[in-house]
Amino acid sequence: MLASGSPRRAKILSGLGVDFEVRKSDAPEVSYPNDPERTVRENALAKGAAVVGENVLSADTIVWFNGKIYGKPDGLEGAKTFLRELSGNTHTVFTGVAFNGEAKVVRSDVTFKVLSDATIESYVSKVNPVDRAGAYDIDTFGEILVEGYTGTYENIMGLPVEPLKEWRICP
Repeated sequence: MLASGSPRRAKILSGLGVDFEVRKSDAPEVSYPNDPERTVRENALAKGAAVVGENVLSADTIVWFNGKIYGKPDGLEGAKTFLRELSGNTHTVFTGVAFNGEAKVVRSDVTFKVLSDATIESYVSKVNPVDRAGAYDIDTFGEILVEGYTGTYENIMGLPVEPLKEWRICP
């Protein structure tokens, strides 16, 4: 069971051949600006606990830059502000993943190209940035923004594969 409405997480699980059902969690999220790992760990656990069922997988992803947590932006202008702040810089993507009460945190570092206002306008016209942590999605026109990264692509999308393999959810 996937306790998330994220189409990116569903895409990753489907691509791995995992049979699952989506049950979106409406658990309230917490934020600890000085502790991004605690933030994603607690949110992932809370989302999983809020869904009734067996073998519940949940996750929470944030972008962290200069001591600030970038979750989902409040509207289009907020998304543009996020992208301007991340432009030309390296930020960290943290994803907390929980399965049946156990949580793991995975991190990746992403470097953005220097983004002009025209590039930002073009990007937000192609992607709905308000439902994505940090206002971007590496998998949908990510090449417009991303210069490079360390860590895993799937983690940046919002669901790292390593914990899934450890929990034997996928091969």
